Amino acid sequence: MPSFDIVNEVNAQEVDNAVNNTLKEVATRYDFRGLHTELEFAKKQNRIDIVAAESMKLNAVKEMLIKHFIKRGLEPKALDFGSEEGTSQGHVKMSATIKEGIDRETAKKIVKEIKNLKLKVQPAIQDNQVRVSGKKIDDLQEVIRNLKSKSFGIPLQFVNLK
Repeated sequence: MPSFDIVNEVNAQEVDNAVNNTLKEVATRYDFRGLHTELEFAKKQNRIDIVAAESMKLNAVKEMLIKHFIKRGLEPKALDFGSEEGTSQGHVKMSATIKEGIDRETAKKIVKEIKNLKLKVQPAIQDNQVRVSGKKIDDLQEVIRNLKSKSFGIPLQFVNLK
């Protein structure tokens, strides 16, 4: 019986590359000369920390990071930016959490959307992914086509189509 998995995975190496490219761009930009700017990717916590001299520079670094995410083929939807906070040195900081996996609520929305299509497929929630199986590959492709047109707040990848 053919099946595929709906997942939300982010390539950590590509995230690291996007962060490094953003750091290079910050180092070469004239408006950042002499100003304190940090950008750090914590792989274990799946988080990117941004520290800048002022709020406007922080937003500029955030926009650069999003631009480099797109260039590296990563979805910016995977980034969940926190609120802006002050530091003890007078700088401002922000953390961006990288969302991976599909949480229960989003998985339920995906399953409901698949069932509303009235196709002969069976969606099943498994840990942090959704497996869809059916008798016809055409039905599975129709599910993929439909889900790509919808927005669930996270990037979705369709893997293991067998």
